[in-house]
Amino acid sequence: MVSWKDSNADERVFVNRSLRLEKITHFGFDMDYTLVQYKAPDMEYLAFNMAVQRLVDTGYPEEIKSFKYDPIFPVRGLWFEFQFGNLLKVDGFGNILGGIHGLRFLKNHEIEEMYPNKYLPLSDSRVYVLNTLFNMPETHLICQLIDFFDKHPHYSMLTDKTGVKGGEVMMSYKSIFQDLRRVIDWVHVESTMKKQVMENPEKYVIRDERAPRFLSQLREHGKKTFLLTNSDWTYTNVMMKFILGDDWKTYFNIIVVDSCKPRWFAEGTVFREVNTDTGSYKLGIHTGPLREGVVYSGGSCDAFQKMMKCRGKEVLYVGDHIFGDVLRSKKSRGWRTFLVVPELVNELTVWTDSKPLFDEMGHMESTLADIYKNLDGASRHKPVVKDIVDKIRKLTNQMDEEYGCLGSLFRTGGRTTFFASQVERYADVYASSCYNLVHYPSFYYFRAPMKCMPHELTVDHAHTLRSRSNTLERQQSVGQQVRGWNKKTLNDQETFCHEEEEDEDQTNSSSSDGEATKRERTKSGSDASSNAGDISTEPPHQDVVTPAPAFVEHTA
Repeated sequence: MVSWKDSNADERVFVNRSLRLEKITHFGFDMDYTLVQYKAPDMEYLAFNMAVQRLVDTGYPEEIKSFKYDPIFPVRGLWFEFQFGNLLKVDGFGNILGGIHGLRFLKNHEIEEMYPNKYLPLSDSRVYVLNTLFNMPETHLICQLIDFFDKHPHYSMLTDKTGVKGGEVMMSYKSIFQDLRRVIDWVHVESTMKKQVMENPEKYVIRDERAPRFLSQLREHGKKTFLLTNSDWTYTNVMMKFILGDDWKTYFNIIVVDSCKPRWFAEGTVFREVNTDTGSYKLGIHTGPLREGVVYSGGSCDAFQKMMKCRGKEVLYVGDHIFGDVLRSKKSRGWRTFLVVPELVNELTVWTDSKPLFDEMGHMESTLADIYKNLDGASRHKPVVKDIVDKIRKLTNQMDEEYGCLGSLFRTGGRTTFFASQVERYADVYASSCYNLVHYPSFYYFRAPMKCMPHELTVDHAHTLRSRSNTLERQQSVGQQVRGWNKKTLNDQETFCHEEEEDEDQTNSSSSDGEATKRERTKSGSDASSNAGDISTEPPHQDVVTPAPAFVEHTA
């Protein structure tokens, strides 16, 4: 899963699917939490406190002003199930790994009562996925709100456990969450939060010295770069000046603000030119080629690919939003994807510092497996494994505590989370920072190791199957038979499997500095499969829950 380089683990780029940088002609970047890295927990404190004040202003009790954000509490990728008001950690199939109601952890039998078989499908309409870094403050705040009303002497829980009632006032957990969602959208869209960040970027933004060096390297090696952000021009300009300087626009071939992702990857809108002096849109719809040094708003992926004359697999898009940046660009457009996961620094720290815990967990799992390994159909005595299972459960809790109150972003004990499954499925590569790419040459080959199925992992190559002799003889001769068939049927260069679309000769002919050889095209524009008509009629994807429109359109 990792490109092994002689560097710190948090400076590496990790690989899900092989990627050759020399075949990438266009590098695209989101801004918030990607090029612009915010300081945690300062940014979360600001958003949390503004959200609390807004709740009070809209009628919530003054007592909630005592709420404090604790950075060790929340983790991304949790599901909020608003019928019963529970925050759930699930795996990639919807199996519930753990849950919390308010500030109280749920017991196994409680989870079973509310969710039979400890299972909840993502397609369920009562699920909201808290997948982004902007969701961190509300993850903690929704738990504190539910805990507050559950314990308030003037309120009592409804008999169906879907909310609370005080006198003639009834509040469902769903309504509380909806109130909070509106407040969070208000904080990011209408409040003074962005103004405060722009006035004091040193407090809230990390100035990474690798930023100008990395973007300059890409341009020097003939790569085209573009900025694609949902943030408005005014905010974008201040943030980019802070990390790159007054000439920041020279680092990009194309700049697009107010892009409205993920809609940009579907039907999109129209390109409008932005007046960089006033931040307003210029009159009319832009229909000509996209020009360097000019700032555009809106637009669509279809129009962008036609104007830039690039194909999906020639584009590497880098972002932090698993849905708006990575999933949509991958599924709808076939772009190569790079997911930024800032939490990797903490995840890797725990992974290395807590090696004894992981080793002990591995030992206990092996011990449990060995107990059952030699049993067969004639066995009549069930082994006693309660002590081992209890030990594994205790170790799992200890491991989770090392990451935070709600555990790891990627796993619970030996099981991976829903967030981990999304990363594995949609991110070709991922890292703690997009600037980690500065440590790799422009022709680097990120190689994913061969993945094995359980039957391949647990059966040694030297093992001989206890099969009938004629079956064994057949297995030994199949390869020879196939090679004989290929020789009669196929040309020398033909094969059933193609790992790379382009010939290796083309790769070898690239220049020594890693700049890919320019290929002539007989036609330009987007791939035939990437037309807007196909996207506009596409049903909602079952792997994600689409955020509320206000949240989608204003969070970069």
